[in-house]
Amino acid sequence: MVFDVSRVKNRDIDDIDINKVTKDMFVCFYTGFIEEEGYGTKKYFTEHPQISNELLEALLQKNVSIIGVDFAGVRRGKEHTPMDQYCADHGVCIIENLCNLCSVLKNGNAFIANIYPMNYAEMTGLPCRVVVDI
Repeated sequence: MVFDVSRVKNRDIDDIDINKVTKDMFVCFYTGFIEEEGYGTKKYFTEHPQISNELLEALLQKNVSIIGVDFAGVRRGKEHTPMDQYCADHGVCIIENLCNLCSVLKNGNAFIANIYPMNYAEMTGLPCRVVVDI
């Protein structure tokens, strides 16, 4: 499911209908940031939106499988890596830098995802290609 949170500005993302989230779901957040800012700029990596700690905890309590975002991380700065690890410790993967989530929203907000790991030498993170069936 994709949540359109593009109206949330200058604060953490925390206001979704958590009752729509179910166990094992791939939950994505569309902010439009990757299209607005473009991937790779300093601002992209340091001033991106972020999901509130409370919402992240609620998603973990719902036992989602994957959290996807169209920006550089669910938290910024020094909180980025520890939160990724915290989610992983709870069996939840984070997929960052998703593109074209607006296309999913145009067709409703539900989709089936196929995720293909990619093997690149000397990279941080775990790169993958995400293809959705809408």
